[in-house]
Amino acid sequence: MKSEGRRIAMLTAYDYPMACLLDESGVEIILVGDSLGMVVLGYDTTAQVTMEEMLHHAKAVRRGVTRALLVGDMPFLSFHGSTAEAVKNAGRFIQEAGCDAVKIEWKSGIEDVVHAIVAAGIPVMGHVGLTPQTAHLEGGFRLRGKDAASAVRIIAQAVALQEVGCFAVVLECIPDVVAQEITRRLAIPAIGIGAGPSCDGQVLVVSDLLGIFERFKPKFAKRYADFAGLARQAVASYVQEVRSGVFPGNEQTFTMDPAEFAKLKAEFGSAA
Repeated sequence: MKSEGRRIAMLTAYDYPMACLLDESGVEIILVGDSLGMVVLGYDTTAQVTMEEMLHHAKAVRRGVTRALLVGDMPFLSFHGSTAEAVKNAGRFIQEAGCDAVKIEWKSGIEDVVHAIVAAGIPVMGHVGLTPQTAHLEGGFRLRGKDAASAVRIIAQAVALQEVGCFAVVLECIPDVVAQEITRRLAIPAIGIGAGPSCDGQVLVVSDLLGIFERFKPKFAKRYADFAGLARQAVASYVQEVRSGVFPGNEQTFTMDPAEFAKLKAEFGSAA
């Protein structure tokens, strides 16, 4: 798609029904993101998500995806130990959850880890710029690459990930001109999230897109619907109808054949 100048649409999914909807809607890449820790499990950060939680959700998403490329997000500490352990954890996303690839956030020394995972036959998507798993080490959730020196480092990181075998790189929360330079330099796709319009594709957290997650709204997220508002309206209507006796109505009620009901009454009568 990059070589043809076609933009790539990528979204997160965390369960079977949402995976079905995204896959049917034409999204090219579906990411089981560790963002599920915050938007699904209610954690304060993504660093609290475990491998078992990621695999559990990835398996559910896999059941709903038939055409999109499915990527599993390697959680915090799943690739921070030995290289062998990182390869093993990446392999679990493929063997146990049925993912097509894994995504790994940049950290110092990640090149050797990525190289080993790719050598094992597992496609890897990289991630530079704002890396949520270690955001607390770099001043929190804020723009990265604001000055020339840090921008140069991010550009170098993206290029390094390409050199060790990544098939794509996510660019998160960096200035548009920095993302443009990275996209120009890379032969592989650059997928932006808060990185401006020059990237080869875009990714959003589906909970932000649909207006489900309301704890905070990132500047780079566009809300295309208000599912939370619709849900509140629907639930309020349900509560009102239950209390007033409107629900369930005839359409939601099962009946018995009158002849069978007569037999039932007769049984009650004889027992009495």
